[in-house]
Amino acid sequence: MQPSPTHFLYTYLNNASPTGFEASGQQIWLEYVKPFVDTYFTDNYGTAVGVVNPGHPFKVVIEAHADEISWFVNYINSDGYIYVRRNGGSDHMIAPSMRVNIHTDKGIVPGVFGWPAIHVRKEGKEESPTLDNIFIDVGARNKAEVEAMGIHVGCVITFKDELQELNGKFLSGRALDNRIGGYMIAQVARKIKENNVKLPFGLYVVNAVQEEIGLRGAEMIAARIKPNVAIITDVCHDTTAPLYSKISSGEQIAGNGPVLTYGAAVHKKLLDLIIETAKKNNVPFQRAAASRSTGTDTDAFAYSNEGVPAALISLPLKYMHTTVETASKTDIDNVIELMYRFLVEFDPGFDFRYIS
Repeated sequence: MQPSPTHFLYTYLNNASPTGFEASGQQIWLEYVKPFVDTYFTDNYGTAVGVVNPGHPFKVVIEAHADEISWFVNYINSDGYIYVRRNGGSDHMIAPSMRVNIHTDKGIVPGVFGWPAIHVRKEGKEESPTLDNIFIDVGARNKAEVEAMGIHVGCVITFKDELQELNGKFLSGRALDNRIGGYMIAQVARKIKENNVKLPFGLYVVNAVQEEIGLRGAEMIAARIKPNVAIITDVCHDTTAPLYSKISSGEQIAGNGPVLTYGAAVHKKLLDLIIETAKKNNVPFQRAAASRSTGTDTDAFAYSNEGVPAALISLPLKYMHTTVETASKTDIDNVIELMYRFLVEFDPGFDFRYIS
C-alpha cells in the first residue's frame, strides 16, 4: 500500500541524509515517487530522478535538494573527545548540549556535544562556541575506546532531532532545508498522477544531492538531462523573528505564501509565467531579490548547457541551519499547488528568448 503523504513526510524528514551520504534518504524518496512516474534513474553520486513522458524532446525539471548539513569527525584526542569540521554550513553556535548520531560502518553511535558547566565559567569572560573548541563525547575515556566503536576520522555526524508541529500551523525540525522540497516535488508528481493529467512535455522530478557544498548534484544532473526549463524549490529566510534585518534580508513571512525571487539567474519571462499562474489560481506569493546569485540550485541549472530558463520558488523558513527549522504548513501546500498549476497550464511552445 502506498504510504500517505503525512507518513512519507515524517519518515523522509526524520531520516538523516548528510551531504555526500544521501543514499538512505534517496531510497525513501524514490520508493514513494515510483508509483507516480513512468520511469526513474539515479546518477553515480545519488541524485534521484522520476520521469513522466520519457523520450519527449521537450524537458521540464522540477527540483529540490536532498542533502542536509552535518559534521565530519576531524580529530580524536587521547582522552576520547572528538573534534569536528563542517560538512556544509553547520552552525557551531548551536552545537553545545546537542545530541548527535555518528554514522559508522558498524551502525549509528550516539554522542553529545559537551560544554563546560555554568558554575566553572567566569562571568564576563566566557568563551563562545567555535570550531576550535566544540567537541563530542561518546562516553569513552580514551582514543582506543572511540575507535573500538567504529568511529574514525571522516565519519559523518548529524544532530539528533525529529519533526514536530507547532500550534497546528507550523512544522519544525532539522533538515527542512531542503528535504521539505523533496516532499513538495513528490506531492506535485502525486497530484499529476492522481488527477490523470496528460502533460505535453517530459517532466523530470529531480531530487539532487550535494547542494550544501556548492550545488554540485544539480550541476551533474543538469548536464545529463539537458532540460529546456527548470523550476527549483528551496528555502529562504523568514525575516520576522527577532535579530533578523529586513533592511538587508528583505521581508519574507512564513504563512504569506511562496517567495518568488528576482535575479540574474532567474529567467524573467519564466518568472512572469509563474506569477501569472499564481494570480490566476489565487495562490498567495511574496517577492524577493537576489544579489548576483540565488545561492540555490537555480544557478546551477540556469548556467548549465547553453543556458536553461530557470526560476526559484522558495519556502519561507525560520531558523535556517538549526535543528528547529520552522515552516508554515499552508506555505508548503501553496508551493505544491503553484508548481502543479504551472505544469498543468504550461505551453512548451512558449518562446523564452529575450530578443527575437
